[in-house]
Amino acid sequence: MSEDILRNYFNIHPENSIGIDGQIYYLAEGSVYSTIQVTHWEEDALLELYEMSEHMAKFGDKKVSRFVPANDQKFLITLNDQDYVVLHNHYVNGSTRKNRGRQLARFHERGKYLQASITKLNREGQWKEYWIQRLEQMEKVWSGLVREPSKERFNQLFVDSFPYYLGICENAIQYVKDTELDERFTEVDQRTICHQSFKEGTWDSSQLAIRNPFDWVVDHRARDVAEWIRECYFLHQRSYKPLITRFLEGYQSIAPLSRFSWRLIYGRLLFPLHYFICVENYFLSSSEASKKQLEEKLSWYTRNARDYELFLREFFHIANQQIGEIPPVEWLNM
Repeated sequence: MSEDILRNYFNIHPENSIGIDGQIYYLAEGSVYSTIQVTHWEEDALLELYEMSEHMAKFGDKKVSRFVPANDQKFLITLNDQDYVVLHNHYVNGSTRKNRGRQLARFHERGKYLQASITKLNREGQWKEYWIQRLEQMEKVWSGLVREPSKERFNQLFVDSFPYYLGICENAIQYVKDTELDERFTEVDQRTICHQSFKEGTWDSSQLAIRNPFDWVVDHRARDVAEWIRECYFLHQRSYKPLITRFLEGYQSIAPLSRFSWRLIYGRLLFPLHYFICVENYFLSSSEASKKQLEEKLSWYTRNARDYELFLREFFHIANQQIGEIPPVEWLNM
């Protein structure tokens, strides 16, 4: 169907295709195209993605995906009661050799000049509210399982572990709240274009380098920095420290982080997002194989919770070396 959309609505004739992470990219005359189903996206949010994409392209990002107008010059097409847009990229080979910290800082520096009003995809200053909402939803599920115990191993792991993670969540929420009250907001702390969840592989595969606006939100740059660091810890538990140090050095060679930024990064790392995603995905999944994998992941998280505490202490020391003493979470530094 995607090829039909490209041919019939955009007069684009694919010569080849590449599959990457479940997305098909079509090659035509040296360019790369992808079709995105947007049936459930609000029109205002799509317009914000368009504005962000155009802004990044205007400011020199050659890897950004841009919206393609159809033959009727409209960006949205409807086929079989489903809505679609098409994105265009120049063909750029993926690379993992460059310093991701420097690349991310350049991306954020371009993004901070965005003038368009962003409301639907704005996450700046809203972490606490999102976290509280997720925490309350999870607490309801936990309370139900406490009242009516389940013999399923995942549910037992969840019931046993949730009080511990509840405490950490409350620490994270309070830490971010105190940061916003205590610290001076600097130029580097202004909003920029960020990602839902930035990881090492968000931009580059072995075949293509693409920056997809459907990954984006507007937020404080600490969001992306923290999520890259979180993933780095879980991927490289025995060797994360030099990798994180190199990433942060690269980032700060372009955009030095403020004290406000360091505290936000630490506060976001305190919030156990990995735990929430695992539990939420389990209760949303209908696949037994997927549920089994998530059960093993939750078991691993709970067995290694003390190691994550050690990582948080390590990061706290890294932050102190960079910016001077920041407030500790007392029980973590005992």
